[in-house]
Formats: sequence, structure tokens, C-alpha cells
Amino acid sequence: MRSAWALAALALLSVSNPVRASDSPPVVRSVAIDDVAVTVYRAPNRSSGGIDPDWPEGFAFVAETRKVALPAGTAVVRFEGVAEGLLPETAVVGGLPDGVIEKNRDARLLSSAGLVDAYLKRRVTLQRTDPATGKPRRQDAIIQAGPHGGVLVKTAEGYEALGCSGLPERMTYGGVPKDLSAKPTLSVLVASDRPRTVTVQLLYLAEGFDWAANYIAERRADGEALAMTGWITVANGGVTSFPGAQLNVIAGRLEKQESTGAPATDAGPLRLECWPMDITSTHPLWALPDLIPVRGSQNGYQRGYGDEILVTAQMRMESMPSVSTPISVVSSNTLASQEDIGDLKQYRLPFRTDIAAKQQKQVALIARDRVIYEQLYSAYVGNPGRGDFRPAGILMRMWNRKADGLGLALPAGTITFFEETGGRRLLVGEAFAADKAVDERIDLTIGDSGGVRYRVVQTTDRDGKRRDWQVTITNDRPVEADVELAIPFALDPVPEGAEQRGSNWYWRVRVPANDRRVQTFVQNMKDD
Repeated sequence: MRSAWALAALALLSVSNPVRASDSPPVVRSVAIDDVAVTVYRAPNRSSGGIDPDWPEGFAFVAETRKVALPAGTAVVRFEGVAEGLLPETAVVGGLPDGVIEKNRDARLLSSAGLVDAYLKRRVTLQRTDPATGKPRRQDAIIQAGPHGGVLVKTAEGYEALGCSGLPERMTYGGVPKDLSAKPTLSVLVASDRPRTVTVQLLYLAEGFDWAANYIAERRADGEALAMTGWITVANGGVTSFPGAQLNVIAGRLEKQESTGAPATDAGPLRLECWPMDITSTHPLWALPDLIPVRGSQNGYQRGYGDEILVTAQMRMESMPSVSTPISVVSSNTLASQEDIGDLKQYRLPFRTDIAAKQQKQVALIARDRVIYEQLYSAYVGNPGRGDFRPAGILMRMWNRKADGLGLALPAGTITFFEETGGRRLLVGEAFAADKAVDERIDLTIGDSGGVRYRVVQTTDRDGKRRDWQVTITNDRPVEADVELAIPFALDPVPEGAEQRGSNWYWRVRVPANDRRVQTFVQNMKDD
């Protein structure tokens, strides 16, 4: 009797609370982005090195505005087209009536490798050329392994590695699995008491971005000033593009915890590997056919051996302005404006721009027609070595002052120097400069001189208290040379005109053209 009552109660419960697949919350897709701003931060641990072309090690703060039509009750909103390196723990969704119940970063992307991974142990169709007749034929197959390390399939004829027959073949699928998305997606579970259309702001941090400053300086014909331009190079290493974005970059060192790097997904081209049982002339690599259709590729299909990387490299080269671009083509109304964000500096573009996927692009930072500079030669005299002559360093000195043609905060970057000779522009050197504030000195060593050389000799040691030094400087150039000696110890007496900067003394001497000069000084060992 008790069992009968229990069965009846269970039946009643099943009727009043049926469990059906239709009880899953409806899914709302958010595809269109009404407005977006991308603020890019430099890689925290990068100094003079370049941007990593495979996965930039900086990050970006992305602010998106979207319209979402919510049904009554609980629903899953899928924000498609977010940045590939999105950090879900940083995502904030504003504008939802009752907030967010949960967030999920959907990492499985639609790609050649992603399709193979999704169809593992499932049936696909191979279209390949019959070696006997030369005609195409269709053949059922089951993917046994892949996509990493090649693709292994099982057919009626047995097991084989895909792409190793040396004949044209193609793999097709019955459909796209539901858990594969063509774009990186953030899904959130939300609730609303009634149907409504809301404007949502999605804020998040994303890795896979970076930026760097690059400067081009050209010596003017009078030899007294430089024409100088600065460019901001922005890199987006992800698969998501942001058209018409407000682009900002932040200069300064910002502390950020280390992360695991690029998101672990199966997105990307398919890599095929064959057992080396033959020679390259039998099955040449370039004869392998296109395998899997990929939307957006150049010919409708994507090859599995790195063509995508080649195309990306071409896009990058085409997107960058040539270093020989005249200064006059940079318009003042296209230069980035500077703002203070606490102790950091923000550079904001005055126009909207496309931040394309897998691309580096450059936008103008500064344009100055006349920057006063001074060319010196540097010599470090703290180590006598073997008494041989050494080349002096070529030192370019500028002051970040308005009176000298600059006078604005300059983000760190490489400065490349050119000089026009015989109607042609030639490279004379380049150096990396750290962030420079207004009124700060900028010293750049751009190479070693072949015409100005120096020798350091320690002449006598006076009872361990005073030590004599001698520096011989030669100049075989047709013009006089100003040489700045860096002396890393105390002097007694201090030579006239020497100045102390930090722990070093600096003493400037002038060497006549095609001549030499000998300087002596005394080290005070008691004060060192």
C-alpha cells in the first residue's frame, strides 16, 4: 500500500514539474556592437624589445555598447565577437534589469582544427581522387585522432593519415556542432520580469594586445635640427576585429599579475603530418590540396601549412607607412592628443579607426619640423683595458623642451635616424629611449664612431690613496669633435667644466679636426 502511494506521489510530481529539454532557458544572441572603445596597455615586462607577432603580451580594456532584446524570465545572452583573449573574471555587464546570475567564456571557436576536434570519433565524408581512374570519389570515414599532430581517419580500407596520399582530397562535415562558435563568445545568464529591449555596456580586460612608439628623425640640410615624426604601433593578436573603434593607448608601467597567456582553444589552421616513408619529390608539400573551407580566406579555402601566416604578414607590411614618408604628409589634426590618467599618460586618437584581427597598424603621434639636437661622442674611462684604442660612441642629445622643438611627454620607443646624402635617405643609426617627461634630457647612443677613438691608461698609483689616469682621444674627421668622458669615480681636483650626474662625473673636451688630445686626471681613492 505504501509503495502504491509512493508511486502515485512520484507520478504527481512528474506531472506538476516535468523535466524537458524545452525547460532550458532561451538563448539570445548579441552580435552587433553599436559602439566600442579599445584602450591598449603595453606589455608590462617589455622594455626595448619588439611586439610579439604571435601573441602580443600586453592587454586592452574594451568597452562595448550593445542593444539586447530580453524575454520575460531567465535567458542566456551570448555576446558574440568579444576579444579572443577576454578574461571572464574581469567582465562587467551593465544595463541589465536584474543583473547577471553567471558568466561563461565560450572558448571553442569554429576553425579547421576546431571542426576536427568536434568531430572526433564521428563520421565525415572524404572526397578524393581515385588513383586508378583519376576521377573523384566520395568515401565515408571516421576521425580517429586529431587535430594536433595530424589527422588519422578510419575508412573501409583501414586506417590512414589524412593528406598523405599525395592526391587531391577534401573532408566535409554534416554540420557545425552547436558548441562551436564562429566568434569568441561571452555568455551570461540573466533574468527579466518582462520582455524588454535594453542598452547594455560590456566592459572587460583582454590579453593579446600591445602597442609601441616608434620615432623617425631626419637630419635637416643645415645640420642644426631634426625633422621628427612619431608613430603609435598597435597590435591585435586575436581573431576579433573592432571596426570604427575609439582607440586609446596608455603609457607608463602598470602592475598586472601574470596570466597563462593565449587562450587554450582549438582555433586555427589544420596541421597535417605524414610518416616519412617516401621522398619529397614523390609527394611535394606544395602539391597538397585545400582541405577545409574557411570563411574569409582568400580563395574560399585555407591550406594547412601556414598560408594564413603569410597573408597576415603581407597585411602587416601593407598597413605600415614607409619610413621614407615625408614629414609634411602628417596632418596636425590626425595626431593623438595627450591626457593625464593619474600617473599614467593616455594618448587618444581624434578619429575612429578599425582595429583589425591579426594586424598591426600605425597612427601618428607627433610631427615636429625642427628639433634642436647636439651630436657628441661618448667615452667611458673607468676601465683601462689593455691600453688599446676603442671607438667612441656616437651620442645624439636632445632636450624635451618646447623651446627646442618638443615639449611633450614622449612614450618609450625606438628612434631611427636618417640623413639625406646625394639625394638618397640613408640610415645612420637607431636607439631605444625610455619614457621621457617634459624638460628631460634625451641621450641616445646610435653606434660607434670610426673616426673618433680613445685610449685609457692608468699611469701611477700613489700609495693606494690617489691614482693617475690618462686619456688619449684621436679625431681623424674633417671637423672638430666634442667628446664627453664618463668617469665613474671621485676626482681630486675636479677638472674645470666637469659635472656630476648620479654617481659619475662627466667631462666634455673638444678635439680639433684631424688631431688628437691628451687629458689627465687624478682619482681620489679615499672618497670612492
